[in-house]
Amino acid sequence: MKKQFKTDKHSLIPKHLKLNEKEKQKILEQYNISLNGLPRIPKTDAAIVSLNAKPGDLIKIIRKSPTANESVFYRVVVNV
Repeated sequence: MKKQFKTDKHSLIPKHLKLNEKEKQKILEQYNISLNGLPRIPKTDAAIVSLNAKPGDLIKIIRKSPTANESVFYRVVVNV
């Protein structure tokens, strides 16, 4: 049996968080955007499989940045 590699623990994978409905609505209102206006991430993406994300969920991605220390991105989960 092969040992499963945990991508969420790898140093080169940015942190991925699934937002709850309240947080999701706050982001959509803050940026005055709908889910259709956001970039997409497939539900089968290795970085979010452990989050049990389903289509329509909003994922917050926190990347390290040399100039801003941290950069935040949002992606909506979709079926492939």
